[in-house]
Amino acid sequence: MPARRVTATIALAALASLFAVNAAQADGPAISTPGAPTVVANEPHQLTLSWAPSAWVEPGSEQPINYEVQVPLGPNTYRFLGATTDTTITLTDLAPGTTYRIAVAARALGGYSDTSPTTTVRTAAGRATVSYLNLDWSPTNNQIQHLLKVTNTGTGPLDLSTVQVRYHLRFEGGNTSLVPNCDWAALGCARIRQTVQFFVPPGGPSALTTPAPPGPPPGTPVPGWVELTFTDGTLAPGQSTGPIQLRHHRHSWSTIDERDDPSWLAATGQWTSNDRITLDVDGVREFGDLSS
Repeated sequence: MPARRVTATIALAALASLFAVNAAQADGPAISTPGAPTVVANEPHQLTLSWAPSAWVEPGSEQPINYEVQVPLGPNTYRFLGATTDTTITLTDLAPGTTYRIAVAARALGGYSDTSPTTTVRTAAGRATVSYLNLDWSPTNNQIQHLLKVTNTGTGPLDLSTVQVRYHLRFEGGNTSLVPNCDWAALGCARIRQTVQFFVPPGGPSALTTPAPPGPPPGTPVPGWVELTFTDGTLAPGQSTGPIQLRHHRHSWSTIDERDDPSWLAATGQWTSNDRITLDVDGVREFGDLSS
């Protein structure tokens, strides 16, 4: 057979295969949905999961199936946690004491599956946790008011000078003015330090460029946090700092809308384990994850 005819035949075969795959996908996923992940082992920084396998809907020309482990965040949006060709995986670098919604999807050359049902699991506690009590029943007044409490959930003493607690928020309209206050603390406000950090979105003004580039569109929220650290102190296993009463306001005392702040939870009058507040010990995440 002439070379040109061979080339044309191969091209037509590949095109026909592509049409067949597209036709199969038009009718629905070519791979069955994997089972919801189940927890095999739960440790402070890692989870071992397993699930029922997927299979090709139309047997005959199967390719190896790869499984993607995800945290669904919204329509067609997810955080990727890991991948495997097995039906078991150990995920590492997770935050302890944090709730994750985890699902599995199957992928292969020429096919895919629907995403499995999600499994909700809280990872085992690490060396410390943060408890939160919102004192402000109006999230749109001119102050942020809440109680925080750090508890040693490890097996040894916890040096508070190595602890960093971050309450994550968004500054509406780029107004990064915020005055942090400690109104009262069981261990004494003199032993607590607070700093405000924010991150101007790309395109925002910079002191290093002249003239400064245009800032983000008006109304764009600026992400940041209030970081709480301790000058000294040690907690025995199971011991807590006791309540720390915090209150923050703008220099102008203008209105603050807390509802879009990642660490904000609506007031309930009860202490809660708020894993949208992050806690690090010696630079290692021990509690909380904004991407969970």
